Amino acid sequence: MAEVKLDLFRRFGDLATDALASHREEIDALNVFPVPDSDTGTNLYLTIAAARDRLREFTGHDWREGLRAFSRGALLDARGNSGVILAEMIGALLRRLIQATEEERTATVFADALRSAGNAAYAAVGEPQEGTMLSVLRAAADAAEACVEIDETARTRDVMSVAASAARAALARTPEQLPALAAAGVVDAGGRGICVLLDAFETALTGRRPSPQTPMPSTPHIPIPIQTGMGAADGHALEPGGPAYEVMYLLDAEDAAIPVLRKRLQPLGDSLVVVGGEGIWNVHVHVDDVGAAIEAGINAGRPHRIHVTHFAEQIAGQAHRHATRAGRAVIAFAAGPGLAELFRGASAIVIEGGPHRRPTTSELLEAITASGATEVIVLPNDAPTRQSAEAAARTAEDDLDINVAVIPTRSQVQGLAAIAVHEPGRKFDKDVLEMTATARHARHGAVTISNTRAITMAGPCMPGDALGVLDGDFVKVGQDLEMCATYVLARLIGGGGELVTLVSGLEDPMGELAGAVAAWLAANHPAVDVMVYDGGQERYPLLMSVE
Repeated sequence: MAEVKLDLFRRFGDLATDALASHREEIDALNVFPVPDSDTGTNLYLTIAAARDRLREFTGHDWREGLRAFSRGALLDARGNSGVILAEMIGALLRRLIQATEEERTATVFADALRSAGNAAYAAVGEPQEGTMLSVLRAAADAAEACVEIDETARTRDVMSVAASAARAALARTPEQLPALAAAGVVDAGGRGICVLLDAFETALTGRRPSPQTPMPSTPHIPIPIQTGMGAADGHALEPGGPAYEVMYLLDAEDAAIPVLRKRLQPLGDSLVVVGGEGIWNVHVHVDDVGAAIEAGINAGRPHRIHVTHFAEQIAGQAHRHATRAGRAVIAFAAGPGLAELFRGASAIVIEGGPHRRPTTSELLEAITASGATEVIVLPNDAPTRQSAEAAARTAEDDLDINVAVIPTRSQVQGLAAIAVHEPGRKFDKDVLEMTATARHARHGAVTISNTRAITMAGPCMPGDALGVLDGDFVKVGQDLEMCATYVLARLIGGGGELVTLVSGLEDPMGELAGAVAAWLAANHPAVDVMVYDGGQERYPLLMSVE
């Protein structure tokens, strides 16, 4: 399985997220089944972005654990009916790759993985329908299996190319299979999303960028007339007599409890999907009786992150929020409780987390939406979070016409520097410019403790060694945190500066390290002001910045 590398799935995650972002509005406009609520593209995009985000946070070396992280990200943050089905497809596909042996032919494993994904999705849906993302993926799996059976020399890239082509052909047939699609004159929205994802995977393998609108000669053209008047978002009624609510929740439950849960939920409504395994499940159903759907989850285990959407109110609420938005908000990612209080004290909306609990694109989008502001400034304060923030910003700008700016803060102390100069009374562009300039001029460093044996830019390190960090790079290896901290600070202040900010972490609860470094600064640079805070962040006993 030499081709199963984390780099491949990192490329796929980035390509798939970008592709769904660019096709999101098109897919939303195709959404007439099962409920014409015009959100399939958005839900697929947010689900794959969550998987991508979780893989970015993975720092281990075992590719199998990396794939599990990718799958778990999709499962825990799946959005809507289509997102939950996609999460199950991803989970089943990756489980097959993880279980593969070295003796198995890689191309055959990928073809088998597509089949596993399709079978799992059909099994997860209460009432599977042809002409949906289910049948589009099944057609891709059929073509992939035929490819490896006919050609023993077929490579993985050949298999995925054939699968992507077959999916596009199957998508073109979806109006023949679903009357709702034929009546609207569109292809299936979820199936279109599957085509986008398969094209992204082919690009990750080959570098080629196939276009569904200009397919290969052997592939029929796909009719995709985008009729925006068909969706509920344009004021048209939802399906007459259909369930009024969408209910979603995560469920901690034994696997044995799930068949009973499905039996209890089945008669309550439609669009039932229950996916997951190993004690954690994502439940989705459309119902009229919300209480009964949640009670079924309580009987099965522990439901949490419960989300209920009233379809009619969802549309009216979007219009109301757009009409009543006003003012400016700042959203900041805080890596510790003390840092969270500092950002809140500066009137920011805070998303708390840490090195292994970074906010997803979905969480950032929800924070932007819930702010009620027409202008939003996001302080990611972390490089991976910045990418998620930019994805959320694009969605908020496209969907809600919110003006969103992401300040390129790569550290918590840069975020503190930026928010210190924030002025809501300034024009938005000027406020963003001033915050960005201040963040960029805030040179930053930190100290941490090595938990592994490694080679760094400063030389080899062993577990337990103190490490000095300057602008994200290791520049000092030593036995003493204070010595590393003063070394880093000396380099930071060597370029000049008037203010030093020190933020003590969870491993310096009494602030002794911060106090010792402040004393060193007073003795060696008495003209420089110093501010000391208790940040409570993990991994880094001390954060530093110089302005």
